[in-house]
Amino acid sequence: MDEKKRDMMSNEPINKLLIKFSLPAIIGMLVNAFYNIADGIFIGHGVGPLALGGTTIAMPIMMVMMAIAFTVGTGAASAISRRMGEKNIEGAEKILGEAISLNFMINAIVTVIVFLFMDQLLILCGATDAMMPYAKEYMRIIAYGILLNSFAMSTNNYVRAEGNAKVAMISMIVGAGINIVLDAIFIFGFDMGVKGAALATVISQICSAIWLLYYYIKGESILKIRILNFHLTKKNVKEIIVIGMAAFFRQIAGSILMVIVNKSMVKYGSDYHLVVFGIINRFFMFMFMPLFGLAQGFQPIAGFNYGAKKFDRVQKCFQYAAIYASIQSSFAFLVMLLFPKVIISIFTKDPKTIALGVEGLSMMIWGLPFIGFQIIGSTLFQAIGKGLESLILTMSRQMIILIPLVLILPLFIGIDGIFYSYPISDIIATVITSIVLVKEKKIFDVKKIQQEY
Repeated sequence: MDEKKRDMMSNEPINKLLIKFSLPAIIGMLVNAFYNIADGIFIGHGVGPLALGGTTIAMPIMMVMMAIAFTVGTGAASAISRRMGEKNIEGAEKILGEAISLNFMINAIVTVIVFLFMDQLLILCGATDAMMPYAKEYMRIIAYGILLNSFAMSTNNYVRAEGNAKVAMISMIVGAGINIVLDAIFIFGFDMGVKGAALATVISQICSAIWLLYYYIKGESILKIRILNFHLTKKNVKEIIVIGMAAFFRQIAGSILMVIVNKSMVKYGSDYHLVVFGIINRFFMFMFMPLFGLAQGFQPIAGFNYGAKKFDRVQKCFQYAAIYASIQSSFAFLVMLLFPKVIISIFTKDPKTIALGVEGLSMMIWGLPFIGFQIIGSTLFQAIGKGLESLILTMSRQMIILIPLVLILPLFIGIDGIFYSYPISDIIATVITSIVLVKEKKIFDVKKIQQEY
């Protein structure tokens, strides 16, 4: 890292630095999330509600793919940030090379598994007879883009870790923009249905991957991709996986949760309840992308300053990030509270789907104001290399609390229990996050940590 960027990371006011790093990530992720919204709109209006449900069925499989990219991406990004904070550029480049190699190897195996067992996987994810044709048609094409999509998603983290958040943002905008345009052309222009939506996604992933690869090839990056660094070492792979494990379990937990919810929606409700869940889930993702963008901007700053032993700046960065995250999650809550019918109507004009959607949304939103704090708390531990604490916080919401609630509450109050499980788990997870932060408060005790070093 050159001295100018090192000085910026070490001395620039934290609030200004957090905005500088987070804003490009937020913009890029919002654009990316808008693609997901547009994809749902095009499929919902251009093909129909059941086709939209078919893509919801495919989502758990896609989340497993994302889990691998996020595991390697966030784990390596944390290691890269800390090594750059320690002025160890050679070590940072070694992490970069091994991360690319590790990501490719794992996702090559995943691609083969998806093609060999596609029908079984979709049935496992809750596919009904009505939705199976749409889910299979969509997934068959999406699978071709697994390797490049995973490369683009993970590499965004490496680029951001070396201080080039703008490049990462542009790669997301390029991919999302191409996806939206091709969605409209393939679905409405060529009448290709869900096949068109999937093809648009794969092409956009290819474009994002090419953009990021070009960034490294043309020599503008601080870190260089060197073939010699592709050789995996036990020490670095372990570090990447341990630190990234929280991101992995967050995505895997989300995938398992979606499988359970998909099946429960059909069991206690109908195919249309599953469609509604898919719509609400898409809008949730859109409204909370700023939180994930903020977390991505927060992580390299906290990681760098922790590596540089500037613990007072780590503390201040966490405080600002937690405040901004709480404001954003409260804003999302108000939007969904005030405009539920408008939100559902964006995706479909079917009266039955709209009525069920408004009802479901009104039950799911009550824990939203607390999510921001929980996400930043988990990201803090990930940034400073405390993977176990981050993993505990990540697992507490989805695996430990939410999944049991989704399985138990419907036994007593029917399908409403699935929707109410979300706010209950959000509130409990926030309490757990607060407890873990209090117990780990030595992170913020500057004098104590400096004595330990």
